[in-house]
Amino acid sequence: MSTKSLVSPKRLLLGFGILTVVTLFVAASTSSAAFGIYNSNWDGTSKLEATATATGATTTIARETTAYGQTPPTETIGVILSPDQPYTAQERQRLYSFVQNGGTLIVAGDYGSHANRLLASLNTEARLDGQPLRDEQSNYRSPAMPVVNNITNRSALKNVSAVTLNHGTAVNPNNSSVLLTTSVYAYLDTNQNETLDSNEAVGSYPVVTSEQIGDGTVVVVGDPSLFINTMLDQSDNRAFARALFTSHQHVILDYSHTSSLPPLAVALLIIRNSALLQFVGGVLSTLAILGVLQTNVIKRLKQRVSGTQSSREGVQVSDNELANCLRAEHPDWDEERIQRVVNARRNEPNRDAGEN
Repeated sequence: MSTKSLVSPKRLLLGFGILTVVTLFVAASTSSAAFGIYNSNWDGTSKLEATATATGATTTIARETTAYGQTPPTETIGVILSPDQPYTAQERQRLYSFVQNGGTLIVAGDYGSHANRLLASLNTEARLDGQPLRDEQSNYRSPAMPVVNNITNRSALKNVSAVTLNHGTAVNPNNSSVLLTTSVYAYLDTNQNETLDSNEAVGSYPVVTSEQIGDGTVVVVGDPSLFINTMLDQSDNRAFARALFTSHQHVILDYSHTSSLPPLAVALLIIRNSALLQFVGGVLSTLAILGVLQTNVIKRLKQRVSGTQSSREGVQVSDNELANCLRAEHPDWDEERIQRVVNARRNEPNRDAGEN
């Protein structure tokens, strides 16, 4: 085997280093968490930001509930998907004040307890049932994915003809307004055996409600999966999201109480929300660019000096190349002076020959 065909250890090490850096960069900037905004897989919500932006709204990815105090409540809608951590008393108060002052808040959950505790702190009537909702007749591929086409408030859900759920639950409305209900063939699988039993009631179940709290509105959705990437493409789910976002100038995608965001994304969000860090970053970037430019200028000047010296040592440099070099180095010289220098350079060998 020829030694030339072997990959050198240095190249192997370089390739491994590049692969490691790329892997770390991807890991630091993406997420595999369900409902994650930086998760581009089927169960992520990376497409949700684009859906919100398409309505003309300014979209904010929130790491803290303090984001609700940074935009006018009457122009803002917040989205909370399946919170997996409890809210502190201060955080609950922030959300309550946001809604009371005219903000709109979407709370989408299914089986966890944190969403209902948040709803209780907001003084809503609606609660998530928490049992799996199934429909043997009106569904997409499986009874666990009911297709909901009973829209009881079409003025609030324009251009929406149906919504497809994915292992969602019902919403107990109590005194809240119902926006969407299942077909009359749905049921709650209370024992979770994926079969309709005699003690499980078949009927139409609410899955989306809306109610006024103070000057604002809380919308409760019985399935956060409705907003994930793979489900936004199903039977008007994207239109449903747009209908909720429309008429709002600001959309807050609240990930303050879901699985951790990737570190690089967190760093970018911190910089985006800090004017001081943006200023410092701009100054450092400018200095870096100036440093590169200065290095290139010095390098070019050294090359020109080296070229002039080499020409004197017998390396052939054309008259045009020398003239262009002189024009660059001495922009104040006129053409007559430049030509005199060029001609003098051309006659140097003859003088040297005469002297010898």
